[in-house]
Amino acid sequence: MVKVLVTGGNGQLGTDVALLLKRHSYDVYAYGRDRLDITNQSQVQDVVRQIQPDVIIHTAAYTKVDQAETDSDMAYLVNAVGTRNIAVEAERYQAKLIYISTDYVFDGTADTPYSEFASVNPVSMYGKSKWAGEEFVRQLCSRFFIVRTSWVYGKHGHNFVKTMLRLAETRNELRVVHDQIGSPTYTVDLALFLLQLLQTEAYGTYHASNSGVCSWYEFACAIFEEAGLSHIQVHPIPTAEYPLPAPRPAYSVLDHMMIRLQNMSDLRHWREGLQSFLKEL
Repeated sequence: MVKVLVTGGNGQLGTDVALLLKRHSYDVYAYGRDRLDITNQSQVQDVVRQIQPDVIIHTAAYTKVDQAETDSDMAYLVNAVGTRNIAVEAERYQAKLIYISTDYVFDGTADTPYSEFASVNPVSMYGKSKWAGEEFVRQLCSRFFIVRTSWVYGKHGHNFVKTMLRLAETRNELRVVHDQIGSPTYTVDLALFLLQLLQTEAYGTYHASNSGVCSWYEFACAIFEEAGLSHIQVHPIPTAEYPLPAPRPAYSVLDHMMIRLQNMSDLRHWREGLQSFLKEL
């Protein structure tokens, strides 16, 4: 059996990845921070030596985007140094490494989708720390996949979809920004892509999000429509009216060029992913 170590195994993406791989008869070791603190190099060495995995899917990350602006050391410790620790051990045992990265490596000033070959320019500490993690993977590993994704939501974590549904329980009106454009990504669909990817040796950087494009405002409208909550009024507002500590890319649509070039199956439309998620919820 192929042995797979999933870091961040209790997280939003890690949980769905582990469940999917187990269903496909992989020997899965899904470890949360309680069993694998990626910032502890000796612990990473011990765990990887015990398991000697064939594949490491590295989903563990510091994802508090706004907090990272003032807690940059911790963001870099987890997203850069922690990723270095994983990359070193992946190379030692010649395991394939899949590192989950983000659309936040781009500055959002483009008006056409970013391909995997576009120049990066992260504007937030979170984006910069994730890019630093990518660089460690490229420098230290010979068998790696870097997978950038965007606007992730799923059953097992905090996310925009759950927040909207929770707010709808106590409010009839909501204000949501309309000038940030991207692609929502359902964890189950992303996990299916990672399963497809790990069966190949088509190493490199990939963009994987659900297909199609929307604003946060359009996403919120779709959530309420699909959930049968059409009475909720959503008002579009500019980002300037909802200031946050960390700058967000205004346009972070990812072009899935590598998926096309490798003749892989692309992720379905974000609206279909949303429908499936709401059924599962």
